[in-house]
Amino acid sequence: MAISQNSTPRKPSKIERIKANSDFLREPLATELLQDTTHFSEAALQILKFHGSYQQDNRDNRVKGQEKDYQMMLRTRTPGGFVPSQFYLALDRLSEVYGNQTLRATSRQAFQMHGILKQNLKTVIADIVRSMGSTLGACGDLNRNVMAPPAPFKNRPEYQYAWKYANKVANLFTPQTGAYYEIWLDGDKIISAEEAPERKVARQQDLNAEIFTESVEPLYGTHYLPRKFKCCVTVPEDNSVDVYTHDISLVVITNKDGELEGFDVLTGGGMGRTHNKEETFARLSDPLGYVEKEDIYKLLKAIGAIQRDYGDRSNRLHARMKYLIHDWGIDKFKIKVESYFGKSLKPFKELPAWQYQDFLGWHEQGDGKLFLGILVENGRIQDQGSLKLKTAVRKIVEQFNFPLRLTPNHNLIFYEIERSQQKAVEQVLEAHGVEINPDQLDGLTRYAMACPALPTCGLAITESERALPGVLERINLLLEKLNMANEQLVIRMTGCPNGCVRPYLAELGFVGSGPGTYQVWLGGTTDGTKLAQPYVQRLRIKNLEAFLEPIFLYFQANRELDESFGVFCNRIGFDKLQGICNTFCKNSGVGS
Repeated sequence: MAISQNSTPRKPSKIERIKANSDFLREPLATELLQDTTHFSEAALQILKFHGSYQQDNRDNRVKGQEKDYQMMLRTRTPGGFVPSQFYLALDRLSEVYGNQTLRATSRQAFQMHGILKQNLKTVIADIVRSMGSTLGACGDLNRNVMAPPAPFKNRPEYQYAWKYANKVANLFTPQTGAYYEIWLDGDKIISAEEAPERKVARQQDLNAEIFTESVEPLYGTHYLPRKFKCCVTVPEDNSVDVYTHDISLVVITNKDGELEGFDVLTGGGMGRTHNKEETFARLSDPLGYVEKEDIYKLLKAIGAIQRDYGDRSNRLHARMKYLIHDWGIDKFKIKVESYFGKSLKPFKELPAWQYQDFLGWHEQGDGKLFLGILVENGRIQDQGSLKLKTAVRKIVEQFNFPLRLTPNHNLIFYEIERSQQKAVEQVLEAHGVEINPDQLDGLTRYAMACPALPTCGLAITESERALPGVLERINLLLEKLNMANEQLVIRMTGCPNGCVRPYLAELGFVGSGPGTYQVWLGGTTDGTKLAQPYVQRLRIKNLEAFLEPIFLYFQANRELDESFGVFCNRIGFDKLQGICNTFCKNSGVGS
C-alpha cells in the first residue's frame, strides 16, 4: 500500500480496503450486477464509481416505509469535451429509453445521464462504448475528465495542442485493468486500436519512486489514488477552464512559429469543502514550474505518484492533493516532485492576463468553416415548454453530422459548419425556440451555473438547478428596481459545499447549507483568478432581496468606472461589507 504523509501510520479508511480487495475494480461489482436487486451494496457502489456511475435515489419519490427509488447516474469520459456525432445520438437515444429523457452537460465538459435502473446499466454502458464513447474513470479515486478550452480554432496551434494533450493526459492516467470491458462488454474490447507506444513506455518507465512494473496498474497500484484527481490543459489568456481549480493545470507554451516547446505547470487547486469543518477549504493552485514537452509524461507521473504515496488515506476529507500542498507548502512539494522526476524544474514562464470567454454565438473556425456556441441553461438538455432544446440538438446532429464540444460552463458548441449550412442550422434552432444571438440572452443566466443537486444527488442539502432560474429572475427584478438592469454578475449555486460548479470563484456564490438556506460567498472575479470569501453563513433564500439590496446600493454608489462587482468587493474589503450587512440585517432574520 502507498505510504502515508504522516510520520505515525494511521488506519486506512474503509474505502481503501474496498479498493484493495476489489481485484482491480472487479468485485463485488461484477457479482452484484448479476443479482436481481434494485441497488448495489456500499462496497460495490464504491467500485462502480471507477466505471463512471453513481448510485442515487430520487428523493422526490421517497415514500415512508417503502424502498428508495434507486437510480444510476452515468458520466462520460470526454477529454476536452469532445463528443462525436455518433456518440451524441447514442446518448440522446439511451436517455429516452433508459434514462429520465434529459441529458446533463457538466462543468467538467462531460455528459451525465440520470434515471438508469440497475437492471439496464450494462446495456447502456455497452451501447455507449460501441458508439465511440466511454465512462471509464469518469468517477472514483483516480484522474477525472481532463478539461481543455472548447473553442475549435483551426488556425491557432496552441488550441490544437491543448486538445491533443488533454487526450494524452487522459490516456496516461487511464486505469489499465481489464475489468471495465470484462464487466460491461463480456471481455470484448471494442476499441481495438493499439495505444500510442510513447504513452505505454511512459506509464511503465521507472521514476525515483515505486512504479509497479509487474502490476496491472503500473502507476496506481492496488489502491489507486486517495481521492479524485483533476487535470486541465489550456492556452495563455484562455481561462474558460478555471485554470486555478485543478490538481494539475498545464498551460501550452509555443514558440514564435507556433511550435510546442513545453508547459507551465500549476498544482494544488480544488473546490470541495465541508460546512463547519475549517480544516476543509477551497484552494487555488500554485505555479510549480516549467517543463519541456519531452518530459511532460514523466512529470505528470511524478506528481500523480506523490499524491498516491503521500495523500491522506485515513481521512477522506483531507485526501485531496490541495491539502498535501497546503500542509507541506509549495516549496517542499516542488522538492519532492523533483526528487521523483529526477531533475530540477525550470522557472514558471510569465503569462499574459487571464480572460474568461464562453464562445456563445457564431465564430470563425480559422479554416473557412464556422462554429456555434449554444447556451444550455444549468446544463440541462431537455424539451420544456416552448424551448425544445433536446429535439433541436438531435435534429442538427442527425441532419448535419456535426461533432460537438462541451464547454466548462456546461454549454454546447457545434463545429465544422460550412458557411452554406449556417442558415439551415439557424432555422432548426429558431423553430425550436433556441436563442442563437448571445446579445439577446439574459446576462445573469448567460454566466450562471448550478449543480444538479435535488432530487438525485445524494450529497445535496438543498435545491440548486431547480432553484437557480427563480433566483436569477428575482435578482434581475431587484437590479431593475435599482436602475442597474444592465449589470452582469457571475452567479453560481450548489446544493452542498462540495463545489461542483466552482461557486468559490463566483462574484456571488450560493452554497447550500440547509433546506431553503445558503451560505453566501462574495468576491470572485470575472476572469476566474480570485477566490471568493464567505460573507453570510445562512441566508434564507426567501429573504434574498432584502439581503442583496443594501449591498447592491453600496456597490452602485461607490464603484469605480467599469468596476465589476467582484473586484469592488475585494477593493472595499469584507470588514466594510460585513458592516453594511450587519447594520441592515440586525434583528431582521435575513441571515444568521
